[in-house]
Amino acid sequence: MKNRFLLTIAGLLLATAACDRTPSAADEDACAEEAPKNLVYGIDADAYRVETGEVGSGETLGRILAAYGISAATVDRLDKTARDIFPLRNIRAGHKYTAFIHEDSLNAPHLDYLAYERSLTEYVVFGFHGDSVSVVPGAKPFELRRTRKSAEITSSLWGAVMQENLPYALAAEMEDIYQWTVDFFGIQKGDRFTVIYDERFIDDSVSVGIGRVWGARFTHAGKEYYAIPFRQGRKIEYWEYDGASLRKQLLKAPLKYTRISSRFTYARKHPIYKVYRPHTGVDYAAPKGTPVHAVADGVVTFKGWGGGGGNTLKIKHAGNLMTGYLHLSGYAKGIRQGSHVSQGQLIGYVGSTGASTGPHLDYRIWKNGTPIDPLKVPQEPAEPIAPENRATFEFVRDRIVAELNGDLPEEERITQLDSLVLPGAAQPQAKLPGTEQAAAKPSKSE
Repeated sequence: MKNRFLLTIAGLLLATAACDRTPSAADEDACAEEAPKNLVYGIDADAYRVETGEVGSGETLGRILAAYGISAATVDRLDKTARDIFPLRNIRAGHKYTAFIHEDSLNAPHLDYLAYERSLTEYVVFGFHGDSVSVVPGAKPFELRRTRKSAEITSSLWGAVMQENLPYALAAEMEDIYQWTVDFFGIQKGDRFTVIYDERFIDDSVSVGIGRVWGARFTHAGKEYYAIPFRQGRKIEYWEYDGASLRKQLLKAPLKYTRISSRFTYARKHPIYKVYRPHTGVDYAAPKGTPVHAVADGVVTFKGWGGGGGNTLKIKHAGNLMTGYLHLSGYAKGIRQGSHVSQGQLIGYVGSTGASTGPHLDYRIWKNGTPIDPLKVPQEPAEPIAPENRATFEFVRDRIVAELNGDLPEEERITQLDSLVLPGAAQPQAKLPGTEQAAAKPSKSE
């Protein structure tokens, strides 16, 4: 019984090694007998009596283990062992656990392992081996399923995702991909999208999130915006159909999940002072505490009280641009005058400080000191696809676009982007096989 878990793992490795080589008939019989058929949390469940339960309100792991005969001294030892792996105080009500029990020669039950589900995908196995204990974290195996979906928007991107029963994470991922290009505060009824993504499933039917987005087409105000994944340099980014980067100089907006409550104008009736005066910014109504992000790389030039603007930040950017963030409830940690910030970095939180009737962000942009409408700022894209990468990019693009249009056989899908080798690369003038149909830009009907 000593350290049964480690012995079990060692046996599995030996059995796997034996079964990986070319087997004889005898080997095949032995492998069939030795390989566990019912692995649960990495444990051969057929060797145990298995009991499942759920952590009750206010219940501790010590209390659960005591019911299985584990002493307080052993629980204390487990607590010290688990401290840097998974502190026992992190046990939460409603989470499931599974006990693995063996009976000795006198039919007395002994708890060997207790597996606790930290989430739908992650777990930790607590082991009891005589006077010693073990704590082993793990994750459930999942299956990736590549999926192509289309949806029409009637109110918002999130509404369309919910209406079509798509993974919620897909909406956030698409907002991240298109944050420089699509104005999600200007979404119109009839806008639509098609997206290809990997979805993770455990236990064959439980969705536990999404993996890579393999491509998308977003139709907004009658214009199509493609998102083609491609590695240029150190990481995979998304590109437009013509090879221009989707990443632009400025984010479309400094926050998410909001609505525009007031636009740029030189004659707005102030809701507090009741007089007409310029409002040279855009107000985004959002709950207090909503994160605010820098729209571009820059340096903080002002942090403090801005009179009617309340808590204010101003950031200087390249190209003689300055952005302002007014009425903040607070600032992000580390933000001070002179701080360098990166595009997308958290800088503060929506509030209602200063002359404000409710929580919102007043977002402003100045060019050479002159206010400009944040919703009409010309966008300069980042560096496009390099000439030496053009052929490879077009090879990837044509297949992604064909798959978005439903025209690509499964065996021709792009399945990796790191070390892509083009068919016929030794003959640059040769037409890539299978691209005749894929190269044509698909129709807008989906």
